[in-house]
Amino acid sequence: MSKENSKRKIGLFQIVMLGLSSIIGSGWLFGSWEASRVAGPAAIISWVIGAIVIGSIAFNYVELGTMFPESGGMSKYAQYSHGSLLGFIAAWANWVSLVTLIPIEAVAAVQYMSSWPWSWANWTRGFLSNGEITNEGLLIVFLFILVFTLLNYWSVNLLANFTSFISIFKLGVPIITIIMLLVSGFTPQDFNNPALGGFMPYGSASIFAATTASGIIFSYNAFQVVINMGREIENPKKNISRGIVISLGISTIIYVLLQFTFIGSIEPSNLAHGWHGVNFNSPFADIAMGLNLYWLTVMLYADAFVSPFGTGVSFVAQTSRTLAAMVTNEHMPKFLGKINKRWGVPRVAMVANLIISVLLVASFRSWATLASVISTSTLIAYLTGPVTVSTLRRIAPNFTRPIRLKLLNFMAPFAFVMASLATYWAKWPTTVQVILVILLGLPFYFYFEWKNQWKETRKQFISALWMIVYLVFLSLVSYLGSHDFNGIGFLPYPLDFIVIIVVALVFYYWGISSYSFQTDDDLDKAKEVNDTVDGDLK
Repeated sequence: MSKENSKRKIGLFQIVMLGLSSIIGSGWLFGSWEASRVAGPAAIISWVIGAIVIGSIAFNYVELGTMFPESGGMSKYAQYSHGSLLGFIAAWANWVSLVTLIPIEAVAAVQYMSSWPWSWANWTRGFLSNGEITNEGLLIVFLFILVFTLLNYWSVNLLANFTSFISIFKLGVPIITIIMLLVSGFTPQDFNNPALGGFMPYGSASIFAATTASGIIFSYNAFQVVINMGREIENPKKNISRGIVISLGISTIIYVLLQFTFIGSIEPSNLAHGWHGVNFNSPFADIAMGLNLYWLTVMLYADAFVSPFGTGVSFVAQTSRTLAAMVTNEHMPKFLGKINKRWGVPRVAMVANLIISVLLVASFRSWATLASVISTSTLIAYLTGPVTVSTLRRIAPNFTRPIRLKLLNFMAPFAFVMASLATYWAKWPTTVQVILVILLGLPFYFYFEWKNQWKETRKQFISALWMIVYLVFLSLVSYLGSHDFNGIGFLPYPLDFIVIIVVALVFYYWGISSYSFQTDDDLDKAKEVNDTVDGDLK
């Protein structure tokens, strides 16, 4: 390995900071408030469930990430095990979620700017109207997206150094907020007030609904930053798994404590209309202002700018690598995968994502709308992970596995079930809307199949059929599900959960059995990458 390449490698501290910078973004600013409105004090449990969902999914990708330490790897794994169509569906769904993260963080920063309380900041008041970004605010959002991109444009080192610096600030502010609110205005009675319905005012179903619908899954969903950095990580054999575990563990503790603190710091006057009626413009900043903690208020408004900014910068890097990696699936234009030789970054993909991000935010101007797209599309992409890792155990038992997961036979189907349930928790009609967005990518796939004279199209379709049918099932069960999840009530709670769990397991094993239709070319590509593991992962 040359000194030049070595200098560009990201160490464990930097990868943990990169993961934390991605995880702790606009989610902590909105999540606790939104979750408490849906589930009341029981929202604390929602954060634990969210961590279990994402943790179980991440577990499967640790083995895949160390088997195939390549940039944008999560866009390729499904193709290795099941061919190009499933690979394209997974990669496109993943890319949709990532490219939407860029504008949502810009929107979050601008939304908080619009509520700055100082007289000198009156010029920001017109950035938001009726919960949506105005044309005036849209220009600032575009500027932020441009800055996010430019900070990634020149090198991996610039990205790592920037996010390491900004992550320290992003970690410090939530911790200081937790401490100050606990010692200044904590009210234990809020957790089990009979007049407000007690600890679980809206029933157990609301706990699960809050997990996806309130942005909790969205808040945790950043472990793949570590996976997608691939070869740019120093000593990936150890640091991929360490980076995921450490960053996800720290963020879980912070998020649970933030929810705990938020619930106990709300003044009784704000609960006059129950937990559903809790309403803040800037949740933690408003609470701090009410407690006369003006210095903390200033810090929170600053972090409301810095946290989304840091996350936006991180995801520009990941999204560009994801789009560039899709080129190797041979169903996207080759120029998108071009890597700049001097800086080692996919600049063309970055510019393409910049354009798409601008178009997205021009069409969908609210944080909530963008968040719903991100959560569901991510979960749909994650459905392929457990199936892929289990399938590769069968069809490629001799592949080098630096980390061979001992509990995979349990964790893979468990993660598949968790991802399925979490998709359902997003509520009707979000699932159908996101599936339609994913289908918009299929013309790219079939165009390149046509150019290739439809040589393997039939095999690819049969190999991916389980996923296509499963997406139809998830849409149907979302419509027929309980009223708690906006369904028509044909499947009441918790029968809807039981149906999803049973059917999910059927599709999981159908997915594994579909490998027989996968082509040798895809497995050969996987072997080429895996053959480099011995040299790279020592």
